[in-house]
Amino acid sequence: MQIGAIILNKAVLSIEFPPATQDVIPGVQWGAIEEFPSPAYWAYQVYARRVNGTTMNYKLGRSLLEEVGACLLGGHGIPAGVGLAAFEKMRDKGVFSSLSVDEETLLSWLAEPMLVNGRSVRYRFARQKARYLTAAIKKIQSGIPTFESGKSLRDWLLDIPGIGYKTASWIARNWLDADDVAILDIHILRAGKQARFFDSALTVERDYLKLETQFLEFSEALGVRASELDALMWYEMMSSSRTVHKLLGGSDTSLVQNKNRHLKIGGRAKDSHSDPRQASLLV
Repeated sequence: MQIGAIILNKAVLSIEFPPATQDVIPGVQWGAIEEFPSPAYWAYQVYARRVNGTTMNYKLGRSLLEEVGACLLGGHGIPAGVGLAAFEKMRDKGVFSSLSVDEETLLSWLAEPMLVNGRSVRYRFARQKARYLTAAIKKIQSGIPTFESGKSLRDWLLDIPGIGYKTASWIARNWLDADDVAILDIHILRAGKQARFFDSALTVERDYLKLETQFLEFSEALGVRASELDALMWYEMMSSSRTVHKLLGGSDTSLVQNKNRHLKIGGRAKDSHSDPRQASLLV
């Protein structure tokens, strides 16, 4: 049995974990809770954040259209801060409340320079994203059915241009706080292959649903919510680029162990540019 200590103000809480050599799923051992990125490490980090009240608030929008807009304006190739700035600008312009803005107007607004962290930046892919956002507005304007699960919302979103499994899952997770979908990108794929709960032969591009099934089975075996685990893995892998670089420089099954690190919330250093809000903009 392993014991993980969680420091909460002046109290210290202890959580028991299975032995490091016990399988969490067939063929994958729990590993030590101080080993990054073992299954036990991820489970400990989820529990520690719950106890310390630092679990992620995923929802960005006040309506489903706003949530779709936030995720469409983020995504591959768009830094999280820029995606957030573009979303907030479109919201301030009334794009998500009027439902009558045309594509050319959206393009002109997206093409305008924005102030992000004190500097002027231009939004990439403005024409493409204006087209996607116009299609999303038309889809949602036609009526929103009742969704009984994250997967049902995801399926409904998939026929919007620019929305594939990852973006649709991202919207469903954020809007419904859904645990029946997973947002799989390079960060989650790397974490899963390092911890060996992903089949190394599968790729996100070809095998999204198979990888999602493996992720959901893994989170259930850990006893944690898939949405919490997904956001935590993404944030840690994204904001610890130097550690991840070292991991990728070794074998796929290597683990980095810091024997001098105390097991407590925030025990591993983060890059100074990391923004916790990015977990809601997880792509």
